[in-house]
Amino acid sequence: MTRSIILSLLAATTLAGPAIAQPAPAQPVIAQPTIAQSGAAVQEAPHQLSPEKLERITALLQDYARQGRIAGAVVKIRQDGRDVYSQAVGWRDREARAPMREDTIFRIASQSKALTSVAVMMLMEEGRLLLNDPVGKFLPEWQQTSVAVPRDGGGYDIVPADRAITIRDLLTHTAGISYGYGPAADAWREAGITDWYFADRDEPVSAVVARMAALPMDRQPGEAFVYGYNTDILGVVVEKISGQTLDAFLRERLIDPLGMTDTSFYLPDDKADRLAVVYADEDEGISRAPDAGDASGRPYGQGHYLNGPRAAFSGGAGLLSTAADYSRFLEMMRRGGELDGKRYLGPKTVELMTVNHLADAVDYTPGMGFGLGFAIREDLGLAGEPGSEGEFAWGGAYHSTYWVDPKERMTVSYMVQLIPSGDNDLQGKLRTLIYQAME
Repeated sequence: MTRSIILSLLAATTLAGPAIAQPAPAQPVIAQPTIAQSGAAVQEAPHQLSPEKLERITALLQDYARQGRIAGAVVKIRQDGRDVYSQAVGWRDREARAPMREDTIFRIASQSKALTSVAVMMLMEEGRLLLNDPVGKFLPEWQQTSVAVPRDGGGYDIVPADRAITIRDLLTHTAGISYGYGPAADAWREAGITDWYFADRDEPVSAVVARMAALPMDRQPGEAFVYGYNTDILGVVVEKISGQTLDAFLRERLIDPLGMTDTSFYLPDDKADRLAVVYADEDEGISRAPDAGDASGRPYGQGHYLNGPRAAFSGGAGLLSTAADYSRFLEMMRRGGELDGKRYLGPKTVELMTVNHLADAVDYTPGMGFGLGFAIREDLGLAGEPGSEGEFAWGGAYHSTYWVDPKERMTVSYMVQLIPSGDNDLQGKLRTLIYQAME
């Protein structure tokens, strides 16, 4: 993942009927927002969201769609378990004049990491692993690893890792493993392992992860926050311990019980007309991203989620979902691991996941920490944007984002398909407009 995508993810850190846009010939569709009426305001939250002020979000999304800075988006905000704002704006497919709908399906990329991290913690609760277990306990290729140390004059030396990489290292992205862009990038390229995208591979992720273990990592375990393949490796650990594919495990333990009916690793044929088109934010505005495998040489674009090999289940970046589905997952996490009377994780496990685990010596974004799969807001002043201390969040390479604000009993899911996203500042403005609506 490029540095710009990583910074976008760090910076990111909803009951009325659905609002469905109808197509118009000359401009993007702006759906009427679903906003909770003032008489149904949630009393339990410290600050209630004003329906009138939330309408500023609609205006913002409308402006960005009309200016061509996005093709379309879906935003869903829930407070105390109820939808207080749910909005579909613009186009699912701008060229075909197909309107964005609330049930549009999106590639969520690194938002997949949250579900895989929960899967790991489920296994921990069952006594099948410990956070401090070495990864090599489950994946023998990882018993001994190496690190590339840059030389002053160029090149690098390969030295043994100071210690074994642990499950906790992977959950906190402190294992020293990037997406193949470190000092030994040449070796990673030669091995055919770079970037976060797996959907075009005609082999399981476990085969890639096994080869990865022999390559030099970027940093020593525990030394630094290095964003990369960590959660893909965790997905293979889940497969090894459970004896199931990651797809089967997530479907049986999370996706189906939560009622996430439109969440999957690959798109069923009968849902093809609901998949949002990916756009690229270039110098002259957004344009339709290339089809998967075209002559541009870009590895993703529209992706291989419909017509690809369907062999690789990437725990780090492989899922597709909707704003409604993902909001159910977030609501479960906000409620401490329970939803609709079914418990998925214990409350103390969720608490453990959503506090900072980074040592003071580990450099990270000001005001933020990192837990077991989530960025954690620790200091409002240092973070420099509205929110609450204790929020946990992340996002995806296609510019989507989410966060959970336990203090305000709120979840936010923002879905869009934009890669690269350039200097698009919609995430920051969306956050501001949500918090200004609190009274």
